[in-house]
Amino acid sequence: MTLTFSALAITLLFSLSFHFSFSFANISLGSTLFASNYLNQSWPSPNSTFSLTFVQKTPTSYIPAITYSGGVPVWTAGKNAVDSSGSFQLHPSGTLRLVNGTGAIIWDSSTGSLNVSSACLDDSGNFKLLKNDSVSAWSSFDNPTDAILPSQNFTYGKILRSGYYSFTLLRPGNLTLRWNDSVVYYNEGFKSNLTSPILSLQPNGILSIFDETLSSAAIIAYSSDYAEGSDVLRFLRLDSDGNLRIYSSARGTGTVTKRWAAIPDQCQVYGYCGNMGICGYNDSSSDPVCKCPSQHFEMIDGNDSRKGCKRKMEIESCRRNATMLELQHTKFLTFQPELSSQVFFSGISACRLNCLVSSSCAASTSLSDGTGLCYLKTPSFVSGYQNPAVPSTSYIKVCGPVSPNP
Repeated sequence: MTLTFSALAITLLFSLSFHFSFSFANISLGSTLFASNYLNQSWPSPNSTFSLTFVQKTPTSYIPAITYSGGVPVWTAGKNAVDSSGSFQLHPSGTLRLVNGTGAIIWDSSTGSLNVSSACLDDSGNFKLLKNDSVSAWSSFDNPTDAILPSQNFTYGKILRSGYYSFTLLRPGNLTLRWNDSVVYYNEGFKSNLTSPILSLQPNGILSIFDETLSSAAIIAYSSDYAEGSDVLRFLRLDSDGNLRIYSSARGTGTVTKRWAAIPDQCQVYGYCGNMGICGYNDSSSDPVCKCPSQHFEMIDGNDSRKGCKRKMEIESCRRNATMLELQHTKFLTFQPELSSQVFFSGISACRLNCLVSSSCAASTSLSDGTGLCYLKTPSFVSGYQNPAVPSTSYIKVCGPVSPNP
């Protein structure tokens, strides 16, 4: 009798424990997080590996984010922050809402018609809106912002965004990076006739493409700490500098370490230094440095060299006195769709002269790599790269006399 009672008691205790754990993990309609209480309020996953909470972007702005243990953001509710009077609510209608201090809706999950009854954040970092408290009607994994977690399938049609940059997976299995939704400056991957490709980052740091036509996964990259350590989260993120990287973070530390980059040379990222900016390196640091092409230009923002440069005198003011300033070991980056309209075959002198006499040309690059190619750049956007190893000579149209950088 005692054994029977004990077994029954244990069964009841287990049932009650499961019930309260489930109730703790589920978030009821009407629940609200407040930016002003961001240090003390969150919606955690069952084992607290992840939490949905407000994070501080600046001293006066906040944004709701899913964070890994230690505070590393891996998903945000939109891109716009609110002030300390803002809130993030699972509205009684079943939609997630980010509201600023004036009551204006800054971001909305648009799920009011999906019969949402509750929400939960699971231990893989996936925040789900639930129907009947169990069936997923919407999830953060299906609506990524700038990062991909292990267990998260990134499929054709989904997109990561960060600043001017975006990342997509094309149907042939290509990983594609774009600037301003137009210029494709990175297009690498499997490049085959796949049907439904899935990009996935394994917990051990292997980035792979899966497809029903493949007998095994096609490996894209290994993180530099592949299969090392325990209690380490690895994730893929599109950064605001336009590069796609694998990071790792040890649980509870709040720090991240770069483990792989799609583009090893940051200066090869289109638009990194803004319009008319030239990206290069100096001897004292491996970090890229942004500068203007010559003394005919000045920084748009002296506090942020990545915002590009502007002319001190517009070409329209000196048509008869315009000339071409030579920039050695420099090229103006040219990718699709620019290639079809801005690339020609010509020698270095013709490449310079053709730009000078054309009112629609702002700069040119003559490649000295044996291809005989000349890039004629339009004034709309010019992104430059300078390196002693670059086999190119470029020219930029300026008002004379020529004043090169010291």
